[in-house]
Amino acid sequence: MNLKKELPILAIVLLPFIYLAYIWNELPSKVPMHWNIEGEIDRYGDKSELIIIPFLLPLLVYVIFLVVPKIDPKNKLNKMGNKLQSIKFFLTTFMSILALFIIYTAKNQTFTNPNYIVLLIGVLFIILGNYFKTIKPNYFIGIRTPWTLENENVWKETHKLGGKLWFIGGILIVVFSLILDKSLNFTIFIIITALITFIPIIYSYLKFKKVKSTA
Repeated sequence: MNLKKELPILAIVLLPFIYLAYIWNELPSKVPMHWNIEGEIDRYGDKSELIIIPFLLPLLVYVIFLVVPKIDPKNKLNKMGNKLQSIKFFLTTFMSILALFIIYTAKNQTFTNPNYIVLLIGVLFIILGNYFKTIKPNYFIGIRTPWTLENENVWKETHKLGGKLWFIGGILIVVFSLILDKSLNFTIFIIITALITFIPIIYSYLKFKKVKSTA
């Protein structure tokens, strides 16, 4: 592990822990733990429950990215070099921002616009879509279907299509989050997410069948 490269990511991972420690004494004993689609609180919990959020979001993602390349049977992830590091940075940063947002809303007991979370996810889709075509065949990251894992060309073509779909889908999610009301935006978000998930899966199957028929 290159400590010089990891220090900025570690600092990002620690931000929610530091923020939570800073506001801990200001938090009431019971804080909001869940909101419905309208942004209304529908569950309270002990403030100690907030401690798990930084562990489950940025820290867990960071640890996964440290461990997975070491257990990758074909060592494909390590061959991605800086691309893997960039994906780790962006995903860890996203999870850290999400953790900060959740803790902040719990402290202030307000969640006026759930569209903000959907917008953040849209930004994540844009970033991931931009990196899809650079992901090497592996068992852990990417569109891992029986057909992409079986054939490298199917993997490449599927990730080219998937990258475009996730990039465009992410842009649409961001735009709709800025202009639509909460309930309609959430419905469209689910539809877009389903489309950009299942279309590449179906495409990988059809592409594999085509490759096999011409072999």
